[in-house]
Amino acid sequence: MSKLTPVLSAHWDDKDSFTIAGYSRHGGYSSLKKALAMEPDAVIQIVKDSGLRGRGGAGFPTGTKWGFIPQGDNREHYFVVNADESEPGTCKDTPLLMANPHVLIEGIIIGSYAIRANHAFIYIRGEVSHVVRRLLQAIDDAYKAGYLGKNILGTGFNLELTLHIGAGAYICGEETALLDSLEGFRGQPRLRPPFPAIAGLYARPTVVNNVESVASVPSIIEKGAEWFSSMGTEKSKGFTLYSLSGHVKNPGQFEAPLGITLRELLDLAGGIRNGNKIKFWTPGGSSTPIFTDAHLDIPLDYESVSAAGSMLGTKALQIFDETTCILRAVLRWTEFYKHE
Repeated sequence: MSKLTPVLSAHWDDKDSFTIAGYSRHGGYSSLKKALAMEPDAVIQIVKDSGLRGRGGAGFPTGTKWGFIPQGDNREHYFVVNADESEPGTCKDTPLLMANPHVLIEGIIIGSYAIRANHAFIYIRGEVSHVVRRLLQAIDDAYKAGYLGKNILGTGFNLELTLHIGAGAYICGEETALLDSLEGFRGQPRLRPPFPAIAGLYARPTVVNNVESVASVPSIIEKGAEWFSSMGTEKSKGFTLYSLSGHVKNPGQFEAPLGITLRELLDLAGGIRNGNKIKFWTPGGSSTPIFTDAHLDIPLDYESVSAAGSMLGTKALQIFDETTCILRAVLRWTEFYKHE
């Protein structure tokens, strides 16, 4: 297994990576043209075959989720992207949207076509105003280029894309609370069933996906399901963004196959600061059970982390050295969750 697999982050160093010109220079929107030439069900099948699982925390198979949307029901369908990145320690979607918003937009158009939706929404945190501005510009540019709006690329497919700015409520990261907020209500999780695939936004069939999940779709369409599934582990396929924060020499985003270990990622990040030892860490944000130095060699995939007693979650690897009081850290998290 190669240590790093830059796909989503391959061109983040380009000065114009966030522009439509910069994205197009590296083959951007070519996957859209390929997908629109296919049957919608064939697009869903490729995503199913790839083994792509939701990158927002739960790890549910993305293609299966798309396949739940009833067809031929003569009802409106909606495609919703959850960009309400609010789990403490989670910081992958924000840099992705800053560096390459068009890969998300292309993924949204492909996904909307696959589930026969003509209106899509991005629900984003209100605090990240710099990302909001960048996304608004990218959406405007996509409309001008004919990738959004009426009769996209002459195929007869129509799609409107709306950016909805939330008010910073942690609970709105939960998909049904997010849908309530989109409808103008207080964000509160809904009782299920019915599930969003049957009665989601405005009581219509709805898909809700995380930013990274949707952004992974164009490369799958372009390079094929076998290429994607050749990375990762047997049940956790593909590449993903691991966010290292805390007491490491070089924190940041590390795009690697699922199944890499924290020991390998720490080597890439230069190790623990000041030559200290690791004391504890979270594999998927502060709501996931804590690991210690005894867990450094656990493969960071959904099954292995679960078997070890935690959750892979958002792959937000918060690293704490021996200078940290674990009681203070846990109390701080608990106060945050109580407030939210």
